[in-house]
Amino acid sequence: MDIYLKRKRGKILLLVIAILIGVSSLLYTNWLTDKMAQEERKKVELWAEATKELIDASIEVTSPEMERLNTNYLNFLSLVATQNTTIPIIIVEKDGSFNIDANIKYNEERREEALKRELKKMKDRVEPIPIELSEDNTQLLYYSESSILRNLRYYPFIQLFVIIVFIVVAYFAFSATQKAEQNQVWVGMSKETAHQLGTPISSLMAWIEILKLQDVDETLIKEFEKDTERLERITERFSKIGSKPELFPANLVEALHSTVNYLKTRSSNKVIFQTSFSASDVVETPLNTALFSWVIENLCKNAIDAMGNHGTITLDLQEKGNQIYIDITDTGKGVPKSAFKTIFQPGYSTKKRGWGLGLSLAKRIIENYHNGKIFIKWSEIGKGTTFRIVLNK
Repeated sequence: MDIYLKRKRGKILLLVIAILIGVSSLLYTNWLTDKMAQEERKKVELWAEATKELIDASIEVTSPEMERLNTNYLNFLSLVATQNTTIPIIIVEKDGSFNIDANIKYNEERREEALKRELKKMKDRVEPIPIELSEDNTQLLYYSESSILRNLRYYPFIQLFVIIVFIVVAYFAFSATQKAEQNQVWVGMSKETAHQLGTPISSLMAWIEILKLQDVDETLIKEFEKDTERLERITERFSKIGSKPELFPANLVEALHSTVNYLKTRSSNKVIFQTSFSASDVVETPLNTALFSWVIENLCKNAIDAMGNHGTITLDLQEKGNQIYIDITDTGKGVPKSAFKTIFQPGYSTKKRGWGLGLSLAKRIIENYHNGKIFIKWSEIGKGTTFRIVLNK
């Protein structure tokens, strides 16, 4: 469980760091765009002043004073007025007619319509800049943000989106790689275990044959044979991990009944097993009996541990349409809702000993091999837990 919690905290930490980077970028870019917006307004105000000066100069062109106007000053004003190539601008006359516009694309035939549309947008965004040509003639200069500033405002959102996409892709890639590595470890460990068990099982079988020739109580020999057969089934289960096992039509009730009987003989008398089916019932479904029995055994053993070897385990079997529902309910300590999904993750365990692979392997057997589902249907702290297995007929 500690391994899983550390892994989970690491993922959360990476997510928090990524979000902080995105938010910091968003705040900084907003600050930067505000500064640029202020600079653009100053630029427009300067453009308006230069335009006003040029208009004043053209009005007085016939006066003697105009002849003495510094030519360099006029050139400077013209340069300022023509430097704006990015900020859309519209100057409106006192009567509402359009005077000058800049950096707005339109067809000459539809100039009036295009400028009205742009002017409406400008009025909603910024305050106009007045150009006072005389006491009775004040024109209004409207403008909107440049395309550069507008794109810059969108940039942090695009960046945040890219970061989120990167996190999602990296998460799934990391999870896929991690699962592949775990699968390799499980397969290697399982097959090695099956291989190692082969030799002592063969020896035990030989010793049992020798004991049969001796004057030994047959009851003991039968118990030895049962345990040896049990070891053979365990070896078979381990050998099938990592390869797609074949499913054959089997009586699900028989598999459940056999597993329950085995557990009864090896559990405390204080553990009561209850079933909603009888040994004579028949429910056929495609099954790998060895692996499926291991899943039921694993769930029941976990239930016994959760109950402290004292309580009731109920196995309920129902058929609905094309599906079979198997509910395994215990009267143990329960599972918190926050662990309903994580309990099936490799490494999750509430025990001091063990690797926390039991439920993970059970989920793999049911969902990957039998195309079914396994999940916690109900659980309440101090009252118990119900695991549900869903199989297709």
